[in-house]
Amino acid sequence: MINERIEAGYGVFLSDTDKAFGAVRRLSSHGKPALIVYVENAGDFDIAFDAIEAVHSQKVIVDARKLDPRLRQAIGHAHDSEDPRI
Repeated sequence: MINERIEAGYGVFLSDTDKAFGAVRRLSSHGKPALIVYVENAGDFDIAFDAIEAVHSQKVIVDARKLDPRLRQAIGHAHDSEDPRI
């Protein structure tokens, strides 16, 4: 059970030590409760609440094993367009 409020703009991570792979856009307003998360280079994805492991310090930590395979693939390319020297 997640006790902390999730807000638009929170970073989304696979672990507390990883770089954010996305950002919360909004909570789904239809169907099963989910977060709508923007992933760089891939667009918006739904993440079911049961995939959320923790929320703290404006971070949402998710369990990769509970994510859609298309989302896991997008996460692997989320930072491709970044300059590695920065």
